Amino acid sequence: MSSNTPFLSSRVLLSLGLSVGLLGACSDPSNDDDSGVTTTGLTGGISLANPTTSDSEAVSITNDPTLGWLDLPSNDSEALPDCNADGTCNLLDILFVIDNSGSMGEEQKNLAQNFPYLIEKIRALTDKKGNAVNADVNIMVTTSDFGHPLCTPYYKPDYTPAKGAPINTACTDRIERFTGVGPNAPVIPEACTAGCTPGAAATPNGPYIHFNPDDSNVVGFDGVGDPVADALACIGPQGIDGCGMEADLETMLQALDPGKSWNQGDTPFLRTGAVLAIIMVTDEEDCATKDYRYFDPANKSDPALNQYWEDLPGMPGVKGSPTSAVCWNAGTDCTDANADGIYESCMSADNGVLQPISRYVNYLKKELVEKRNKQVIMLGILGVPPVTDHNPLPPFEPTAGGVKTLVYRDWLPSDILPGDTKTAADKQYDFGIGPGCSNAATGQAVPPVRIKEVCESLNVPDDPNMGGDQAKLRCCIESICDTDFSAAINCLAGILQEELTPQG
Repeated sequence: MSSNTPFLSSRVLLSLGLSVGLLGACSDPSNDDDSGVTTTGLTGGISLANPTTSDSEAVSITNDPTLGWLDLPSNDSEALPDCNADGTCNLLDILFVIDNSGSMGEEQKNLAQNFPYLIEKIRALTDKKGNAVNADVNIMVTTSDFGHPLCTPYYKPDYTPAKGAPINTACTDRIERFTGVGPNAPVIPEACTAGCTPGAAATPNGPYIHFNPDDSNVVGFDGVGDPVADALACIGPQGIDGCGMEADLETMLQALDPGKSWNQGDTPFLRTGAVLAIIMVTDEEDCATKDYRYFDPANKSDPALNQYWEDLPGMPGVKGSPTSAVCWNAGTDCTDANADGIYESCMSADNGVLQPISRYVNYLKKELVEKRNKQVIMLGILGVPPVTDHNPLPPFEPTAGGVKTLVYRDWLPSDILPGDTKTAADKQYDFGIGPGCSNAATGQAVPPVRIKEVCESLNVPDDPNMGGDQAKLRCCIESICDTDFSAAINCLAGILQEELTPQG
């Protein structure tokens, strides 16, 4: 939610009879081709409840309620082997889910500048004994955009939500993506060109990047630097004209769907036994929608369906239009015991509006970790305060600041950054919660309760029956308001060091 990114005024939209999901353009999923979207009867007997319905229909989860959405076959319960027959594991699959809404220009530029450091750290990975891992790596990039009816009016004719599909083209070949939508739309091509040279863009020969110490599938490399770093810097930036109702968790799930073309064949992205690292970069809360009726402006007078909408600023009791605040209000349960606008706690809530986080936790933990014996880790670059101290030893996790100091509260006049023409009341109307972090150079971001809970669910708690410290960190959360993401990359590398072992 960058302070220098103009937003369409909600009052203007009301006068036009329109509504918008605050942070950019998106599309109506009912109008899109379903290729690459959720399928049924997937490989391994897994089936997904299809969240792509008409604007007014609810999406139901019809599978085993104890598993959320998984329908596991009885004949596929044996754990699959680790990477190699000799017990070594140097296979690493990395999935980036990058927010491509209208406020993400500076953050994508920051991320691209850190891609070379990420590749350097991966190439230099050692195990706990200091032996070189020589990782064999897949890197796939997708966006946070699953499409949403509120974004339909701002949907560019040449734009299609990725819905978890890989993005493998150079950002210089889609430079129009770096122009936002609406009046006075932001234009930030440098989020692409700062790391990717027009006319000399390196890209993967396939849907994702693959590399090892001896080779890669990168083409178009100009011979200067690391070809993999160049390719990631070119395909990584996703633009700023995507949907402002970010569905980070749903697009993650779609990207990992074993029935998708990029996860099948002789060279799938998601490989048996490989360590899976998921990297989410977003400045808003997840808004993976289950029932679109709660976002429909036609339901303005229905108290059952507009209950999560904010009142118009300065007009208590007068409902405005559905905004990103619906995502927060419907997906989060907060406690404010003394009604001072500072919440003692906030946690995810299943009110039938958004997809329950059990949908995502169950797949990552029950299917991948428990059933398929896969190590899954997650790095979230999210709307939390900057980390002020890290463990000097692997896994280099945050020890002060960050999530530990996250405060959930309403917007205050002092939160408004220079150049931002909105009031605190406007911001509250837009987002339903105050910023989780704020930086005049990088902007502001909403606290990520849903993503945070999914990430933290991967951590392995200490088992007192094992006679020692058996706890393992699988989730690292850093601030998207940072001007440098190198500490986040260090944490990711530190966790990987605990999981990867050299081949042979």
